[in-house]
Amino acid sequence: MTGRKWSIAGQLFALQVVVVTLLVAAATAGVALVARADARDAARKEVLAVAETVARSPQVVAALATPRPATTLQPYAESIRVATKTDFVVVMAPDRTRYSHADPAQIGRPFIGEIGPALAGQPFTVVNTGTLGESVRAVVPVRDTDGRVIGLVSVGITTEAINRELIGRSPILLIATAAALALAGAGSWLLSRRLRRLTHGLGPAQMTRMYEYYDAVLHSVGEGLVVIGPDRRIGLVNDEGRRLLGLPLDAPVVDRPVTEVDLPPALTELIMSGQTARDELILTADRALVANLRPTGTGGPALGTVLTLRDHTDLRALTSELDSVRGLTEALRSQAHEAANRLHTVLTLVELGRTEEAVRLATEELALAQQLTDRVVGAITEPALAALLLGKSAQAAERGVELTVDPASRLDVGTLPAGDLLTVVGNLVDNALEAVAAGEPPRRVRVYVAESPGEVLVEVTDSGAGLPAERVADAFRRGWSTKSSGRGLGLALVGQVLARHDGRYEVAAGPEGGTVFRVRLPVPVELPT
Repeated sequence: MTGRKWSIAGQLFALQVVVVTLLVAAATAGVALVARADARDAARKEVLAVAETVARSPQVVAALATPRPATTLQPYAESIRVATKTDFVVVMAPDRTRYSHADPAQIGRPFIGEIGPALAGQPFTVVNTGTLGESVRAVVPVRDTDGRVIGLVSVGITTEAINRELIGRSPILLIATAAALALAGAGSWLLSRRLRRLTHGLGPAQMTRMYEYYDAVLHSVGEGLVVIGPDRRIGLVNDEGRRLLGLPLDAPVVDRPVTEVDLPPALTELIMSGQTARDELILTADRALVANLRPTGTGGPALGTVLTLRDHTDLRALTSELDSVRGLTEALRSQAHEAANRLHTVLTLVELGRTEEAVRLATEELALAQQLTDRVVGAITEPALAALLLGKSAQAAERGVELTVDPASRLDVGTLPAGDLLTVVGNLVDNALEAVAAGEPPRRVRVYVAESPGEVLVEVTDSGAGLPAERVADAFRRGWSTKSSGRGLGLALVGQVLARHDGRYEVAAGPEGGTVFRVRLPVPVELPT
């Protein structure tokens, strides 16, 4: 039989049938042995009672005193034997001479079997073989008025008669055995049917091969995979899932509620919502993950939920840099367009003979631009951050916002990772520009970046409408935004950097209205070598 046909359910059913049959057979044999023992015990009690009754009969005592006891005792003993349905009732002399027997030819012959205890005055029962075959018999002494043993009474039931009685009861035992087999077989069949349905009729080899394939796939797949049961307990986490979620490989997370596992709050909220999700961005302390959440099943009710995770940290970093470059490109394009307009104006003034005005206009614009560049480059030696602030200044000017870098700013290269600085400063400035762009003039944004002992302080002040205190915490949550469009990711990325560096933030009202965002990032301490 092939592995496909000989399924686990079939093997289990066959094994159960064999085991149940053996158990029922053993139980039946045990019951039969117990019944036989009970029948023998009942026969012992019965023959002993009959023998004691006969031995105490005055008629028997009187007959034993006569010269011919058999004449009286044979009819009397036979009447007792017939009435009690025993196989023999023998009255004998102390020397074993029979005075009665079921076979009259045995009268006068010696009794076959043990009689010693009875001669000593003690009734007893024993299994012996006599003229009628093996029998369960009782031997009881007959005493006269003086208490002397003047004879013996033996009453017996043959083993054959006991067996016939047991055989008469056998149909009941056979019916009970058949019923037990039928009930056990039906239970085994139902269990095997359920197991067949649960295992889809697969055999052991197929299930082993399937487990090996699935285990290999789960451990080698490039995406994080988390299986959640309908009771919101984690059923499976592959290696990549543990890595992306920061769960140690030996952490006991399987079969634990989702709320008791150290998952990112946004991910826990997504799982507990019970909704499906597609390409949902989840921020952890140091990663940007894209999550897909959908129920799983086999055509019936949902068996749980499957969560897949992809690491988009590097992609988000590249996207952020691309956005910065794109913004800087737009600013440079705007500056080039504005420079062309001013150059055209200067040339026109020269052509009109108004040379002094042309020189003054060109000098003022050049000095203003050079002053901003010198201030930023002189204060910020981190080239990427300096370029970012210059680009944001151009963007702000294009949007009618005055962006200034505090002259007291000071930050050297290498203090913190450039990518984290760009994330914090760029998103805070973008947030400030959005806050003031729709407001009334004057629209101002001030940036202050400085290194103090043990930390870097980034402070961005705007003249916008201000941020209510009760909405500060929401501002650093992914998805929050004051705009009607957009995904509200900027300040959430800032919060991610803060969590990664164990930093902190403060939000306060500005001196002239608006909002002040202060971010403090600890500077790693270099250990002496």
